[in-house]
Parts: sequence; structure tokens; C-alpha cells
Amino acid sequence: MADRRLQVFATVARLLSFTKAAEALHMTQPAVTFQIRQLEEYFNTRLFDRTHNRITLTEAGELVKGYADRIIALNNEMDNEVRTLTGDVQGPLLIGASTTIGEYFIPDTIGSFQKNYPDVRVRLHVANTNGIIHLVESNGIDIGIVEGPVSNKNLVKEGIWNDELVTICPVGHPLDGRRKVNVSEVLDYPFISREEGSGTREVVENYLAKREVDEDAINIIMEFGSPESIKSAVTAGLGVSILSVATLEKELTLGSLVAVPLSPPIRRTFSIVYQRQKFRLRAMEEFLEFAREHCARRQRPAAG
Repeated sequence: MADRRLQVFATVARLLSFTKAAEALHMTQPAVTFQIRQLEEYFNTRLFDRTHNRITLTEAGELVKGYADRIIALNNEMDNEVRTLTGDVQGPLLIGASTTIGEYFIPDTIGSFQKNYPDVRVRLHVANTNGIIHLVESNGIDIGIVEGPVSNKNLVKEGIWNDELVTICPVGHPLDGRRKVNVSEVLDYPFISREEGSGTREVVENYLAKREVDEDAINIIMEFGSPESIKSAVTAGLGVSILSVATLEKELTLGSLVAVPLSPPIRRTFSIVYQRQKFRLRAMEEFLEFAREHCARRQRPAAG
């Protein structure tokens, strides 16, 4: 219900980019520019300085941003309270997921949630862990689900899934057939790694550091931003890697690559993160509760 111009302005002011705001709002850049121009005409002053392909808020822009954020927050609170009273759950819900979770884990959860709440418009943004945490911090998304550590004390972190990372190698590799393998043995071979900023990479680096493994001993020959690319390279015999078991179901079923547990194992938790002080919309509350219960059912051992 809040003025569309204020919503567009608040997004541009947060991202300091017309292009990024257009992507976030699913609008064209000219449409975003038009909304900002209308607001500037209404106040009869510039709200942004545009110089050298960069934009910054003017003094008036800073003032408007403060009020716009409060107006939008109050609008969301009002909307949420009315929907709580009527039992209605609808509206947009912006979820971010780190790469492994976004590609292999969260689609099933979102699909099940949408069946129960068809009027909630879920949008999913996938990036590495650092990118998702930044979006939560900057209010670019409502909820993040990440695989790496979270150090910001202003964010709530809640574990929802227990994961394990394992060594992967091609069929017929010297590690094929081993029941377990020590990480020092893995590093005897060319290693294919996730990119900097990846939660998986940070977990592996922390694991190696605890075992006082010299970084120079790691022969990283390739870095990829996707588990799919890593699996393809390993299957082709270019090296070995360490990935989440959550990414390997298809390959293990087809027998196209081999997974070998590490000794000691690398275990981690997939976590939901959100701003500690953020007002939680009804749709956000319902998703948090649904995700907790859905993950608990999926990970609970079968009876018998």
C-alpha cells in the first residue's frame, strides 16, 4: 500500500544503483528512473547526485530515505497485523540461498511451502555465502539460508539441516574403493576448489587449518563457482574435490563418480539467517516455521 515511488526510491537508495534496483524490483531501468524523477519533481529537489557512473544521496535524499524506510516498515507492520487478525497469509517473500543450498536443497522446501501457501510470492536469489549474508545485512532479502559461518551478531542464525562433506574422485581413481580417507591423502592429488567467498571453501579451509595443513600443500588447479562444474571436472579425471553429499545424489546413483568419507569427517549445518531487529511479516514467520518442520521430517531417520 505504501507509495510505489517511495518503495522504488528506498531500493535505489539502499543499493545506490538504478540497474540493481531494477533487477531487485523486477522493473525496467527506465521505469525506475521515471519513478525517481516523479518523486524529485514532487519535492522540487534532487534526491541523488549522479557523477562518473556513480550515484549518491543528496542531503534531501538522506532525509527522504529515513522517512521512506519508516513509512515502508509501518506499512508492512500494518499489513501483517491485519493479515494475522484475518488468518490471511500472502504477499512477497524474498529468500536467498548459498549456491549448494540453492541448487540442491531449498527448491524442494520452497515447492512444498508454495503448495500450502499459494498466495505467497516467493522469489529466490542464489549466490555464494558471503553474497547472501550481505543481502540479509542490507535488507535486500528477508531470509538467507547459508552453509558457511555467520559472524555478524546482528543476525539471527538458526541451524535447520546437518550436512557432511566428502571427497569425490573419478571412477577407477586410486582413492576409489576406500572406506575412508585422510585429508593429507586427498591433497596428494590435483585439487578442484570452490571460489573465494563460498561457504564450502571456508569450511574446508577451516578443517585444514585445524589440522595444521600447510596451504602450500594444496595443489589447487581449478576454481569454480558451482558444484556442477566441479563434478564435471572430477568426472573428466582432472582432479579430486570435497563437496557436500547433498550435491551428489544423481552421480552416485548413476555411478559416474565416487564419494569417499573423510576421517575425521567434515560436518556442518545449513542455517537460516535473518536480521535480529527486522519486523517479521506473517509470510516470513510461516516460512520459518514451515522450514523447521519440513527439514526435521526429511532428516528424521525412518522407523524400523
